[in-house]
Amino acid sequence: MSGPQCCSNPPTLNPSSGEGHVEKLGGLDSYVTGSPNSKLAVLLISDIYGYEAPNFRKLADKIAAAGFFVAVPDFVHGDPYDSEDFSRIGIWLNDHGTDNAFEEAKPVIEDLKSQGFSAIGAAGLCWGAKVVTELAKFNNFIQAGALLHPSLVTLDDIKEVKVSIAILGAEFDQASPPELVKQFEKILSAKPEIDSFVKIYPGVEHGWTIRPSDEAARKTAEESHNDLLEFFTKHVK
Repeated sequence: MSGPQCCSNPPTLNPSSGEGHVEKLGGLDSYVTGSPNSKLAVLLISDIYGYEAPNFRKLADKIAAAGFFVAVPDFVHGDPYDSEDFSRIGIWLNDHGTDNAFEEAKPVIEDLKSQGFSAIGAAGLCWGAKVVTELAKFNNFIQAGALLHPSLVTLDDIKEVKVSIAILGAEFDQASPPELVKQFEKILSAKPEIDSFVKIYPGVEHGWTIRPSDEAARKTAEESHNDLLEFFTKHVK
């Protein structure tokens, strides 16, 4: 499920933000950052606001600084959600299905592999977390996945996960409340063949990792970023 929090505190989009640049990957415009000489890549999939959100690109740059090549495709095709009005989200979701993004992610991953990247991780935020979950149901796309304040992810989805996975949830989250995240954790704990990391961050709301509402949330966002980097360093190698 999604909720009004998905539309709260929207970013001001800036196509020139970030330390990287835009190029084509798998046929999609993609913000890329980090050394192309790295053998390790991370596919970063946005929330409903798309790949031009400055804080989102800062997260990509931070992951790149840890030694990864980071690719951020424009899976919303230049049409990010542009309103704080939650009543319109259903129309937008109908035009921007996560199933389409999942299919479009496949050639992006193949493109990365063709460039010599030997291990690929994927992280998705909100809407993007559903796409990463779909990729994580197979053994041949990514080595590890991370879901940051996920939306639309179900218990049945988690039951099908086949790769190492991290789930970073918020204490106050209508899309994936702590009760649901704990159920995710219970399912994963029954799958010893999968290394999982599940954490609920106190005092923050859905979207806090790139849309923190105050200084306390910004500090918690930094904590979540560090946890994400630690997870990828362990599993994407």
